[in-house]
Amino acid sequence: MTIQSSVERKYRKSPRAPLLPQAQSQNHDNLEAHEAGIDGASFSGAVFNLSTTIVGAGIMALPATVKELGLIPGLIMIVLVGWLTESSIDMIMRFSRASKSATYSGVVADAFGGAGRTLLHVCIVVNNLGMLVVYMIIIDSLRYTSALSVGLAIVFVVITAGVAIVKTIDGSISMPCLLPEISKQASFWKLFTTFPVLVTAYICHHNIHPIENELKDPTQIKSIVRTSITLCSTVYIATSFFGLLLFGDRTLDDVLANFDGDLGIPYSSLLDDVVRVSYGIHLMLVFPIVFFSLRLNLDGLLFPYAIPIAFDNRRFFAVTAALMGFIFVGANFVPSIWDAFQFTGATAAVSVGFIFPAAIALRDTHGIATKNDRLASWLMISLAVSSSTVAVSSDIYSIFNGVGG
Repeated sequence: MTIQSSVERKYRKSPRAPLLPQAQSQNHDNLEAHEAGIDGASFSGAVFNLSTTIVGAGIMALPATVKELGLIPGLIMIVLVGWLTESSIDMIMRFSRASKSATYSGVVADAFGGAGRTLLHVCIVVNNLGMLVVYMIIIDSLRYTSALSVGLAIVFVVITAGVAIVKTIDGSISMPCLLPEISKQASFWKLFTTFPVLVTAYICHHNIHPIENELKDPTQIKSIVRTSITLCSTVYIATSFFGLLLFGDRTLDDVLANFDGDLGIPYSSLLDDVVRVSYGIHLMLVFPIVFFSLRLNLDGLLFPYAIPIAFDNRRFFAVTAALMGFIFVGANFVPSIWDAFQFTGATAAVSVGFIFPAAIALRDTHGIATKNDRLASWLMISLAVSSSTVAVSSDIYSIFNGVGG
């Protein structure tokens, strides 16, 4: 009993401490320094790690998103959200250094106290739960190497592009609409529902600090973020353009579902299988990474004063089993990935990706925010609040309109 109490006292964490057990360090003054991780990660390894946390199921909804916005505005929005994501991450890292915080939640706690930290944990849990439900939906319709996971996503892009180019050359498909088709008021408001989907596709903010802590040279993190965002944006643009070019008005909310029939070219069935299997494997490789973050944040939310979950096997298995059960049930009841993305994107994702970073910069407790930071912050908040309000209102209207019909 005495030994157990001694162990608990040694590892018991305060709500401000990192959720992972701390590595040994000579600097005991900083409670949030040195999260557990693999020391000495390379630049390329960190780029692939970060890219893996970004490129998930969100890529499958991007062709449908661009279909709603029109090709030109859609591709512009992908670039804009990528730039805003990079800006928001840069703000988080600069304020992390100023507040000497080793986690995203630590930066939020520095600016808004324990209540802000708790709210961030809730948002991360909701976002990751929604993402994993989407993963299960896609997988049902059909530590891992990050480079392989990103490579499998690129296989999907290459095959989609190849089929689209072949069919364009033989004249069997035409160019998609360059601008959105607004036939009535509902069509206009529906444009706003695409923003949460785009934001969801770039969420990675809560994984930045662990990746930075693994680097041989932590000063490289800004270049790593920029490289990863550029890589993912390129993949997203190619997927959106060629996916929409290939399927046109027939593009489904989950474009992977389009690869379930005749593509109109030789070996169509084989290519369908390769695309679906490769992306299914990609999601299975990414699933543990997202689940790890989900379990860690939920545990920190429910048991803020308990010993780290890594030292409590009973709690570890209980939380894991409960989450897997919820994800499985959710995947069987959520109608489509578009519904899941709209809900998590309009609530949790925009908060994690834009509202919290912007609020930290505007509060500016350390006096380091620049004029550009404040301008970018107001733009993030304006886009997040307006689009989320319209998206949630649109969903509620659709539900009641459907019932009424």
